[in-house]
This record gives sequence, C-alpha cells and structure tokens, in this order.
Amino acid sequence: MLNLSENRIDDKIHTKLYDSFSMLKNYKAFSVFSRILIFSFVTLVLIVLLPWTQNIRSRGYVTTLQPNQRPQTINSVIAGKIEKWFVKEGDYVAKGDTILFISEVKDEYFDPELLSRTESQIKSKELSVKSYMDKVNSLDIQIDALLQTQKLKREQANNYIKQAQLKVLSDSVDLEAAKTNYQIAEKQFQRQEELYKQGLKSLTDFETKKLKLQETQSKLISAENKLLASRNILINARVEVNSIRNQYVDKLSKAESDKYSALSNMYDAEALVTKMQNQYMNYSVRQGMYYITAPQDGYVTKAIRSGIGETLKAGEEMVSIMPAKYDLAVEMYIEPFDLPIVSKGQKVRFMFDGWPSVVFSGWPNASYGTFGGKVVAIDNFISENGKYRVFVAPDEDDETWPESLRVGSGANGMALLKDVPIWYELWRNLNGFPPDYYKSSEIKKAGSKK
Repeated sequence: MLNLSENRIDDKIHTKLYDSFSMLKNYKAFSVFSRILIFSFVTLVLIVLLPWTQNIRSRGYVTTLQPNQRPQTINSVIAGKIEKWFVKEGDYVAKGDTILFISEVKDEYFDPELLSRTESQIKSKELSVKSYMDKVNSLDIQIDALLQTQKLKREQANNYIKQAQLKVLSDSVDLEAAKTNYQIAEKQFQRQEELYKQGLKSLTDFETKKLKLQETQSKLISAENKLLASRNILINARVEVNSIRNQYVDKLSKAESDKYSALSNMYDAEALVTKMQNQYMNYSVRQGMYYITAPQDGYVTKAIRSGIGETLKAGEEMVSIMPAKYDLAVEMYIEPFDLPIVSKGQKVRFMFDGWPSVVFSGWPNASYGTFGGKVVAIDNFISENGKYRVFVAPDEDDETWPESLRVGSGANGMALLKDVPIWYELWRNLNGFPPDYYKSSEIKKAGSKK
C-alpha cells in the first residue's frame, strides 16, 4: 500500500497468504519502467550534447556557370521565308554548321544580279571621280601657267615703265637745253636788232639771227611735245601694269573657281562611291545571312518556327540550341534574413532530383547521395521574388557531380554553417533566433590571400 498510516498491520496479517498483497508489493514492471526512464533520460542528455551543423536550406535549379554556356535561341537577323531545313531536333551541330536556309521577302533585294549591278555602278562613279581629278590637275597646270605668264607680263610692264621714266628724263633734259638755246638765241636777236638799228649790222645778219631764233623756238616746242608724249607713255605703261594685274586676277579667279567646283563635284562623287561601297557590302553581308548557322557546338533542342514557306520577321526566334560543353552550377535563392551569414567560398550540400538521397541535415558527413558545392557569386540586388540569388559551383575537393545531370534539374541545397550542440540548435529554433554569424577559417584564408 502507500504506508501513510501510523497503524501497521504487517504483524497482524500474513500478506503472503493473499495474492493481491503480493502483486502490489513485488511488482517488477515498476522497476523496469524506472530503468527505461532513467536510460532514456541519459540517452537524451547525450544526444543533446552531440554536435550539430547549422544550415540554411533552399530550393534551386541546375544552370551553367558561364552565360555563353546556357541554352540560347537563334534569331533571324533579317526578314525572310523558310526554304529548307538541314537539321532536326536533337541533332548535334558544330560551330558554323548550316541549320536552315531562308529566302528574301523584300522587293528591293529580289534582283539576282544585285551585287554585280551595284559593282558596275561603283566602277562608273569611280571613273567619274577620276575625271574630276584629272580636271583638277589640268586646272592646276593652267593656274601655274597663268601665274608664270602674269609674272612675265608684269616684269615686261615694269620694264616699259622704267623705259618711259628714262625717256621722260631724257626729254626733260632736251627741253631744258632747248629753253637755254632759245634764251641765248633771243638775246642774240635782240642785240643784233639794236646793232641793225644803229647801222652797225647789215640786214642779212639781222635776218640770219631772226631765222635762228625761230629755229630754236621750234626746237623748244618740239622738245615740249616730246616730253609730253614721254609722260603719256609713262602713264600708259603704269595703266598697262594695272590692266595686267586685273586681267590675270580675273583669269586666275575663274580658273580657281572651276578648280574648286571640280573638287566639290569630285568629293560628292567620292562620297557617293563610299555610300555605294557601303551599300554593296551590306548587300553582300545580307546574302550571307540567308544561311542560318550554329554559333557554337551544341544540340538542337527545339524548332520554334517550323515548316517550309513560313515568313520570319527580323529578330524573330527560329530555333533553340543547348551548348555541348558547359560547366554546371546551381542557382539558388536565400532569404534576406540569411544573407549576412552567406559568403563566397561557403560550403553547400545538394540533393539533385533523380538521385535518391538519405539526408541528415545536421550531420552532413552521415548523409548519402548528396554532392558538395562552393558559393562563387552572390547578387548585390534583390530579385523579383524578394530573395537574393546565389551561384554555387561544384566543389573540386568533393565528389564529382553526376555526368547525367542536365541543365534545369531541381536541386535542394544546404549551406553549411557553424557546428553547435543539438541543445543549442533546439533552443535557437524555439526562440526564433538566426544561425550564428561566422566566417570559417578557410574563407578567412581565401580572403587574406586575395
């Protein structure tokens, strides 16, 4: 019983004679339960003292590390019509292999002799440029000849001026001599006239002196006329210099005007030739775009536009291709709450779709079917889903990722954090605390090397 009373009956009643008393006093199940309870408590204490690896779990998908290794679509650079397919979905194509052929749909490119006709137009315009260039050269020669002739003409006119100046000087001296002779003759005539009146000279002598006076007067007038004529010649020579200057200025101006007009026409023709050459190259490049080729080695995954005779717009998608060589990575998203505890070089464990895994999140070493990764990039700006994107590449020191893994497969990731006791992890989760912020020694070493 419970032995609560002070009145004992053990010495008054033989309890062994009654089964009920023996069942209560000698009950073994109680002792077994006590032992199990004690063992369970000790086991629980030992378990909560075991180490536990903190982690952040996130869903992601398999992608490629390099942007040029991801699935891509091939677009039509020009508008056209599908004429022939050279591949089918699933085929392997090398870089430069022809995928399909398209024909022209714009009427300005229908001419099959478009390139040859454009080339002929270019040659004609090039000959026009050459003609203008020859004309410019001829005008340059003409201008040089005019300059040389102008120089000679001006020298000749200057010589005429000098001759006229000397002639004026000579006539001026002759005029002065004629004046002197006239004055002498006039004085002699006056003296002869006085002597004739006094009867000392004869009439013949007097008439001789008078005749000589008239001769000297005539010579004086002739000398004055010659001087005036010489001065007129000097004036005419100077006028001739100005006339030559004006005459050759007009000729040179006209020749230079013709030269610059020819240069202008030549430059216009050269610009037109350049434009036509550019147009010719555009036509040539456009004809090379009729054959759609593979930009890199890969597999044709889907024909977006199919059939024969379908028209395509410029920039429209035609076929998608998956590169043959690529480096796998996982793109996963984490909450902003967990961003401070994730950094480059962080270890991550993955469970890929299609690879059965036995996972113990707190004991990654005991997990089976998981693969290791390492954080290589973290976005600096939040994504549209309100989370931050993280790129994880395969860990070179861990097991190689499966060869059959394909881009787009799902992946469950666990970013491994600090090792803590289980009781601490339970206490942290019950209180809603974040995982401990830390940086592992490996990450610190990597940062110090950088």
